[in-house]
Amino acid sequence: MRITYTAKNYNISDKFKEVLERKLGKLEKYFDEDVTVKVNCIEQAKQHKLEITINCRGMFFRGEVLGEEMYNNIDLVLPKIEKQIVRQGSKFKSKLRKDAFESNEMMYDAMMEEEKTASPKLVKTKKFELDPLTVNDAEAYMEALDHNFYVFLNAETGMVNVLYKRNDRNYGLIELVY
Repeated sequence: MRITYTAKNYNISDKFKEVLERKLGKLEKYFDEDVTVKVNCIEQAKQHKLEITINCRGMFFRGEVLGEEMYNNIDLVLPKIEKQIVRQGSKFKSKLRKDAFESNEMMYDAMMEEEKTASPKLVKTKKFELDPLTVNDAEAYMEALDHNFYVFLNAETGMVNVLYKRNDRNYGLIELVY
């Protein structure tokens, strides 16, 4: 594995590299030698964000975690990436190591419980009237409800919009066009 590191407002120590490389090594069972890994460590607002992208022969696997401690983020992001590899394994079987799936055992036992349960299903439907709101009012409603998104009729444009919280804690606005 060829690993490249980038950092923003975070000092990547040799110890961190050593721990990450040892844990990434467990994923080598899936890949041949021509694997590149990009590791991006970002500290923002007292939160640590770890992004890992694995590129192997045209396949991309990516995981991103935001947490309080960068070392803990390693243990959260690698199972996500392995889950992607296993889920897409049949699709990319010709590009992965021939013996990658001989053992059904996954390297990271800390896989999410959702993998053991049934697939997600629709459990609730809501209907509501769209009242015209400004973007600022929609933001206030979203915050008051403690939701990650809010659908509203934009009073300025007359169009349906979706206001949402981004991973960087800012907001995004989706403007629907018919």
